[in-house]
Amino acid sequence: MSFPLLTATAVVPAIGAIATAAVPAARRTAAKWLALLVSLATLALAITVLVRFDPDGGRYQLTESHAWIADFGVRYELGVDGIAVALVALTALLMPFIILAGWHDADPLETGSKRWRPTQGFFALILGVEAMVIISFEATDVFLFYIFFEAMLIPMYFLIGGFGDRAHEHGEEAASTQRSYAAVKFLLYNLVGGLIMLAAVIGLYVVAGNFSLQQIAEARANGSLHMATNTERWLFLGFFFAFAVKAPLWPLHTWLPNAMQESTAPVAVLITAVVDKVGTFAMLRFCLQLFPEASKWATPAILVLALISIVYGALLAVGQRDIKRLVAYASISHFGFIIMGIFAMTSQGQSGATLYMVNHGISTAALMLVAGFLISRRGSRLIADYGGVQKVAPVLAGTFLVGSLATLSLPGLAPFVSEFLVLVGTFTRYPAIGIIATFGIVLAALYTLVLYQRTMTGPVKQEVSAMPDLRARELLVVAPLIVLLIFLGVYPKPVTDIVNPAVKSTLSDVQKKDPKPSVEAAK
Repeated sequence: MSFPLLTATAVVPAIGAIATAAVPAARRTAAKWLALLVSLATLALAITVLVRFDPDGGRYQLTESHAWIADFGVRYELGVDGIAVALVALTALLMPFIILAGWHDADPLETGSKRWRPTQGFFALILGVEAMVIISFEATDVFLFYIFFEAMLIPMYFLIGGFGDRAHEHGEEAASTQRSYAAVKFLLYNLVGGLIMLAAVIGLYVVAGNFSLQQIAEARANGSLHMATNTERWLFLGFFFAFAVKAPLWPLHTWLPNAMQESTAPVAVLITAVVDKVGTFAMLRFCLQLFPEASKWATPAILVLALISIVYGALLAVGQRDIKRLVAYASISHFGFIIMGIFAMTSQGQSGATLYMVNHGISTAALMLVAGFLISRRGSRLIADYGGVQKVAPVLAGTFLVGSLATLSLPGLAPFVSEFLVLVGTFTRYPAIGIIATFGIVLAALYTLVLYQRTMTGPVKQEVSAMPDLRARELLVVAPLIVLLIFLGVYPKPVTDIVNPAVKSTLSDVQKKDPKPSVEAAK
């Protein structure tokens, strides 16, 4: 029996979470180092998965399958295609940086405070989320996926509500109220989506008789399983609604700005760079593969919603006064591009969407973590409270600039390639949608450059005049992310080589081919 590598990538952080939580209260530093070592061990396993995965091999590789709840057709089935491998690697890659960035975020509050921040619990919850996200990417049994898709809400609820940002202009009591509101809103939105998906999961079992993604897809392909048109559409909508909430897609997005605003910067990165990717990933893996005809039926409406997300998110980002809310609305705009690329039903669009998931995770982590370092120094999230930072902390300002330029998809940085592919892939089939979506790029340049100008340039404000530059631990967090943004910006081939075969399989599922060019190439 071969080593269960995929299981190990999820079990190691899960066991690490339990071990971290069990560290004695007085050993906070030991808990931090344990969490960091566990995240590095998980990264090593994810790299092993990446190395052992053969892009030219079978669709699902490193598979594991065991009986679980036999009476209901539920199995413990894992397998990864190129898209899942890329996202498992992204998740494992970001976790050490998230833990290092949040090294002091759960330390005890100042003497006299009524609140105590249990350090062990903070890092244990982060590792718990990592385990659940990774197994969600690996699960090929629909019911198994659903369990962890929903279970990750629990640790995220406590991370948002129990370990919020200390920078609040209205004091600790108001901050606690806002954190509770953001956590409850996050939980309710995602629970409603999950309950609707549960009904669809049950419906799928009634129709198919099992929960195996591969068996259902094969049965649909060879004609042994037929779904009535209305049945398939209702099941598709049940799945898609839950994924659109998680993604988040307009108008189901409103939980995200509150959650990111009230979270610490590392938890905000965990939300938008890791957890939200489960939603867009699941659209590719489950919606398109299980319900190909319904996916094509819903495509026009979804593209319109994605387009609204792109423009709406960018417009609201322009008008934000809070740094974290600005990044949140920018992410809503970026997720619009990802969903647009998925449902453009072209190889360029879906390759670009998958690459965008990876690149957005890295660029958002770079920008948000540097913003978190900035906010922790000044004690305020408001843009107006900054000015002239580049004169007193040039390294901080420089890394903030690179993160900002990546957010606006500057050529030479990683997000540009993915955004370009999405727009090209969309334009070839839906030119009007592609043209309007480019307006989001213009707005991105506006909100990111204005953010940099107002915080980093101009006269030095008195409150930031003594601001220290990035320390060694903070540089260790940011520098590798900047290097990756540049490397993947000029050489994205390592990622595209992995994801392109999976994209071709997905297009085959929905029986779509790239449209032929309308104008023949000149001879």
